[in-house]
Amino acid sequence: MTWSAQQYSKFEQQRTRPVIDLVAAIPTREVRTAVDLGCGPGNSTEVLAAQFPQALVSGLDSSDDMLVSARERLPGVGFEQADIATWSPGKTFDVILANASLQWVPEHATLYPRLVSLLTPGGSLAVQTPDNLEEPAHRLARQVAAEGPWASTIGAVKHPERHGATFYYELLQGHCSSVDVWRTTYHHPLEGGAAAVVEWFKGSALRPYLEPLGAEDKAAFLARYLALISEAYPALADGTVLLPFPRLFVVSTR
Repeated sequence: MTWSAQQYSKFEQQRTRPVIDLVAAIPTREVRTAVDLGCGPGNSTEVLAAQFPQALVSGLDSSDDMLVSARERLPGVGFEQADIATWSPGKTFDVILANASLQWVPEHATLYPRLVSLLTPGGSLAVQTPDNLEEPAHRLARQVAAEGPWASTIGAVKHPERHGATFYYELLQGHCSSVDVWRTTYHHPLEGGAAAVVEWFKGSALRPYLEPLGAEDKAAFLARYLALISEAYPALADGTVLLPFPRLFVVSTR
């Protein structure tokens, strides 16, 4: 799948709020090296670098477009193109940050312990993943995919791997000295009504549905999705939509 930094960054302020909370919860204080896995356009890397100004901070992403934006934002930071699933840095880090990225990577039962093994003693793995597969925005996307003339193409699209708090706590408990897990639901005010909700998810969750479709089917899919989203997320008196967005946080210290 291809990523668009421009599309993703339309709601940068709202998307950055969770990583600010995540980075603030990292207990490791002596941070010399830190890396941002799935850095996107660099907004999360910027938060990481501000929290640990003395550290050598780097970032990686699989998307050329995202890396162009990240390098423009933070020219003093080293960014590399890499796949988190196969990333093998050959060194350890005091902090590994993964903000809204690991849900796109499979095999969490082995992925998370492998990332912990790349921490220095006392280092922290800090992860935030969307926990919203049962929210209307996702349920309606699955419904439109399954019911439309494109069902044979995208009706069986599989969502990225997700698990609950207990899974990650039990998984990491034996590898770490401490594991902190919590869930927060953000309520993002979006100007522009239901259309803004559609624009938000075009930058993330809708991508697996839209990319296989031709222009005509894509437009029809979005029109049907918008109609259903308008019912599920009614606008407030001022035209703003309040988008509830649950997210799962895991901070584990080796």
